Amino acid sequence: MGVTDAAFANAVREAGGHPTDAAVRAVHAELLARWSEPQRHYHTVDHLSSMLSLVEDPVVALAVWGHDVVYDPRATGDTNEERSAQLITGLLQRCAVPAAVVVEVARLVRLTAAHAVDPADDRGIALADADLAILAGPPAAYDRYVAAVRAEYAHVPDDLWRAGRGAVLQRLLALPRLFHRSPGLESPARANLTRELAGLAQDPRNS
Repeated sequence: MGVTDAAFANAVREAGGHPTDAAVRAVHAELLARWSEPQRHYHTVDHLSSMLSLVEDPVVALAVWGHDVVYDPRATGDTNEERSAQLITGLLQRCAVPAAVVVEVARLVRLTAAHAVDPADDRGIALADADLAILAGPPAAYDRYVAAVRAEYAHVPDDLWRAGRGAVLQRLLALPRLFHRSPGLESPARANLTRELAGLAQDPRNS
């Protein structure tokens, strides 16, 4: 699945929606505009496109569109995920998507706050695996990802960044499994996370 208006319209209709052409074009345009905001360096249309290429279920695809549609690096807690869930709910309602599907998409969006997914939650697994796939990339690609995320948090002083980022890495490493359907990604992802965490622990004055 791609990021074009036709691909988005197909996902909406395959998920049971019956939008007018005008409605689906307007919603798609709003989504793309949000994914193209200037504060984004990693959470961009490229990230959206990469995730969409990894999912097949149209309901999961709609959750991909919605999962980071609100992205404010200055937000705290689960604020971005909650606002994203609320926004995608309204947008899908404009596309005449069935209420049960809208609720499911919002549920999936909220799951991305922690990526702790029940092993029986097929859609949650598909979304989480796609969202975390970057963690298993080659070291150079992983380092580019980290640099892009750091750019999104350029307003955060280095000491606070190191503490906050370290907490995120430790939480991810504490998960029993990062990937449920892609076991081959587990080892390289954990190696990248461990390498980054070790780097954060080093005194920057000695580097």
